[in-house]
Amino acid sequence: QVQLVESGGGSVQAGGSLRLSCAASAYTSSSNCMGWFRQTPGKEREGVARILTGRTITYYTNSVKGRFTISQDNAKNTVYLQMNSLKPEDTAMYYCAAARCYAGLGLGVYDYVAWGQGTQVTVSS
Repeated sequence: QVQLVESGGGSVQAGGSLRLSCAASAYTSSSNCMGWFRQTPGKEREGVARILTGRTITYYTNSVKGRFTISQDNAKNTVYLQMNSLKPEDTAMYYCAAARCYAGLGLGVYDYVAWGQGTQVTVSS
């Protein structure tokens, strides 16, 4: 099973930017879609963005469209989440995850079979 390691979280003021990284041990046929999720205490994990590795097909949840960008470096087996114009409500633990791609795959938590340990993002007002 693919191993995922996130990095790049931290604290930033509202309006600032952060770039998260997710290094995968390898991409396989069961992990050729990568996603970013976030979770705050007491709330369900929320999908943020996903990408089909090797292609530029992306999908974003409405609350981050125009502010966040998911991208990949296949040579490094790494997926990134560039977060601009951050808001206090973006504060959460961010996780990357891997899924088998299929038509219609979105950001449903149960579609993703491997998860990283998470990286904390804190946005102050």
